[in-house]
Amino acid sequence: MRTERRARMLSRLWMAAVYGFLYLPIVALVVYSFTESSVPNVWGGFSLRWYQALTTDTDLKEGLWLSLQIATSTATAAVVLGSLAAASLHRYPRFFGRTLFSGMVSAPLVMPEVIVGLSLLLMLVSLQRLLGVPERGMVTIWLGHLLLGMAYATVVIHARLKDLNPQLEEAAQDLGAKPWQVFFLITIPMIAQALLSAWLLTFTLSLDDVVLSAFLSGPGSTTMPLVIFSRARLGLNPSVNAIATVVVVIVAIGVAIASYMIAQQERRRANEMAAAQRFH
Repeated sequence: MRTERRARMLSRLWMAAVYGFLYLPIVALVVYSFTESSVPNVWGGFSLRWYQALTTDTDLKEGLWLSLQIATSTATAAVVLGSLAAASLHRYPRFFGRTLFSGMVSAPLVMPEVIVGLSLLLMLVSLQRLLGVPERGMVTIWLGHLLLGMAYATVVIHARLKDLNPQLEEAAQDLGAKPWQVFFLITIPMIAQALLSAWLLTFTLSLDDVVLSAFLSGPGSTTMPLVIFSRARLGLNPSVNAIATVVVVIVAIGVAIASYMIAQQERRRANEMAAAQRFH
């Protein structure tokens, strides 16, 4: 009995240490965003001066807006393309070039971002010399983030597709549903949680990416992480803590909404299964 209590206590202490290691720096960042001091990690009394400073900090505001635009479009496109890639790998276990296709989809997950960014930069520069487009900016950053995000989205969605009961799709086809109807009316609702998880994951990856953005950005297209990274070389002030707090709040609200939607869907599915069992 004592051994079990000790094991339980050690597991709780270990969990508390892990959560503290992960989240205490974020808590400290939020706290020091309200300091009066000009030094980011020195408490000089409560003040909102750095949030007021954000209203006149054009570089940070434009960088945040650009990052949110790119992250939103990247997450949406990555979920769409990742769903198609995952569905292809799931529905057609054998087709010519499947191994190559699967490897190309997963390659960005294991390749260093520096290599991916450099290769994309060389390709885009070559295209620009031949065709005159694209100019380095928001579109090129989006393409780089999409390449990485699609790989993560494909893995998440494919894992969910493997757990689906194929008899549900077969039953829909037996009842006369066409393949596209089965996909949109049966498959998509059943993998909605995975789609939402993939969207949040790729959104977060795009929002805080530095390496790919540094290679693919151009004049007038500096994302928020690049602005913060460039200022870190010269010395930060608590306005960076303030903008980081704003981002944390935005992400936390998004995660809370997503968790609520997932819980509601799980509850609805459980009620439907219980009703079906009572009917039978």
